[in-house]
Amino acid sequence: MSALAADPDVIRIGNCSGFYGDRLSAMREMLDDGQLDVLTGDYLAELTMLILGRDRMKDPGLGYAKTFLRQLEECLGLALERKVQIVTNAGGLNPAALAEKVRELATRLGLEAQVGYVEGDDLLDRAADLGLGSPLTANAYLGAFGIADCLAAGADVVVTGRVTDASVVVGPAVAHFGWQRADYDRLAGAVAAGHVIECGTQATGGNFAFFTELPDLGRPGFPIAEIRADGSSVITKHQGTGGAVTVDTVAAQLMYEIQGARYAGPDVTTRLDTIALTSDGPDRVLISGVQGEPPPPQLKVSLNTLGGFRNEMEFILTGLDIEAKAALAQRQLEAWLPTRPAELDWTLARLDRPDADTEEQASALLRCVVRDPDPNTVGRTFSSVAVELALASYPGCSFTAPPGNGSPYGVYRPGFVDAAEVPHTAVRPNGYRVLVGAPSETQKLAEVSEPELPEPLPAAPTTRVPLGTIALARSGDKGGDANIGVWVRTDTQWRWLVHTLTVDRLRELLPETASLEIGRHVLPNLRALNFLITGLLGEGVAYQARFDPQAKGLGEWLRSRHLDIPLELLP
Repeated sequence: MSALAADPDVIRIGNCSGFYGDRLSAMREMLDDGQLDVLTGDYLAELTMLILGRDRMKDPGLGYAKTFLRQLEECLGLALERKVQIVTNAGGLNPAALAEKVRELATRLGLEAQVGYVEGDDLLDRAADLGLGSPLTANAYLGAFGIADCLAAGADVVVTGRVTDASVVVGPAVAHFGWQRADYDRLAGAVAAGHVIECGTQATGGNFAFFTELPDLGRPGFPIAEIRADGSSVITKHQGTGGAVTVDTVAAQLMYEIQGARYAGPDVTTRLDTIALTSDGPDRVLISGVQGEPPPPQLKVSLNTLGGFRNEMEFILTGLDIEAKAALAQRQLEAWLPTRPAELDWTLARLDRPDADTEEQASALLRCVVRDPDPNTVGRTFSSVAVELALASYPGCSFTAPPGNGSPYGVYRPGFVDAAEVPHTAVRPNGYRVLVGAPSETQKLAEVSEPELPEPLPAAPTTRVPLGTIALARSGDKGGDANIGVWVRTDTQWRWLVHTLTVDRLRELLPETASLEIGRHVLPNLRALNFLITGLLGEGVAYQARFDPQAKGLGEWLRSRHLDIPLELLP
């Protein structure tokens, strides 16, 4: 494979999108503000696949992230001029269509652009035969070698469907350095770098627990990974852009949406417990020591189905007798409905406080969410009945929104298929199709045994303060599951945290998790614990069964809970 960058020892890969809807100007900013070899964009999430699936139902020619074309119209000429190759998963459910749109765009702009794409992830037509049921979308998570093939064949732009988020970074590194399938440590190092920059500004200070420490969070710059031939990398950003790159901002993204110490992917299983982070200067963090293992024999498949129709009404309860008011509203609404929906969930948020200075601070919110296969059952039949209570229920009865119709909701679940069943295909710029074979060596995924723990701290005076006084956290969704990564900055704090924050203690601090299965994974190199909470999010973000349906604030809730912390550990 031919090198992509001028420097044979380093490839400089930037990111300009962490989700479908991210900063529209980021592509231009990344091209304008400094030197890059490759610019990547991640547009896909579990919810995005459902959105694109509904687009495709309306028009078979759609199914891709349309905002990518808007960005590219302004930036394609600049990228070609600066010899920056673009790799994106914006192809979604229809990478071939997006690739053709990119070619049409280049022609209209009078530019010569070589466009390749990667397909084969879409298993919808074979879902039933593969034991995946009858979903709306069924997409296997592909790896990096199809991307690498397109780049090595001279592509200026590579469009993919559902690849793993890190693959858009790993593919250029594979093409540049000529890595082979068995270069597991190098591939794992690139996966770690890709995982850090895949969510854009979350690596440069966005969603960062100690955000008050950062001097400039007005408009964080997007991250860059300088990947080296041995798989190590430096995470940085363009000079002069906002935000910050520190050991902790990088650790925060490493802890995002992970499960255990083994981070499985289609090309390599990355051992998160081997990662070392060290400062390499201002806004530069070195990721090194990453070890990799053969990937598992099966690929994960993202499955989305239409679950039915959903609606909600939210009552405002003000002043005294909040619990009694909520009980009356619930009793009345359920009795007045002509047809009871298949699911009817009530949540009372006690946001009120006694003797409040404002009416808003004296109010609580009672939310009723309904779901049913019949849109009429959860449409105006439901919401109008709720409004009919306005003059017949508790004192001060009012609502946060007028009545409305229901809307369809999706259900996400993961599936798995043998890698050999997935026709991972690189379509080069000249149209030549290359079937990317499945890995010849695989290894079944297994839990990592808990490492030897450090000695507990001796007894010492404590004070009751929030856990977040010393601990950072980052949380997110994995389908219907949620993860919380928690870490501290010093070895002494680590000795306390690893013995204090057990699964049982987590259940006490977060009562919502009390009846759920929780796994704890110890990552000593990062002084971190990761908790995987099974089933907290129901059937995924599109189901919207819970306040904070993607668990983005779950870590911050945990940090706000009070514990007896030794005085010697406090700042």
